[in-house]
Amino acid sequence: MNQLPNCSECQSKYTYQDQEIYVCPECYYEWSIHNSTDHLIIRDINGNLLKDGDDVTVIKDLKVKGSSNVVKIGTKIKNIKLLDKPDHNIDCKVSGFGAMRVTALFVKKV
Repeated sequence: MNQLPNCSECQSKYTYQDQEIYVCPECYYEWSIHNSTDHLIIRDINGNLLKDGDDVTVIKDLKVKGSSNVVKIGTKIKNIKLLDKPDHNIDCKVSGFGAMRVTALFVKKV
């Protein structure tokens, strides 16, 4: 039997396939089969493999584009989501800043 991925929003194991999408019956999240991040290999600065839902820590001060604010070194980012992008490949919410994208080379896995 083919193993279906867990829901990337609530981590439920009860997902099912409906034609070209996966559906989570617990939180009603839907995502494309073609946008699944199970095939992604993204590593942090230390070479640790990252996956959706991991917690990471910022390893250097990061300037926030379009703002004079800075995300300070040591800031903890919870529940990341991986993106299939060449540069900013982590989608996350940073406390005090909101939603943003970060490069995996500037974080380490907690």
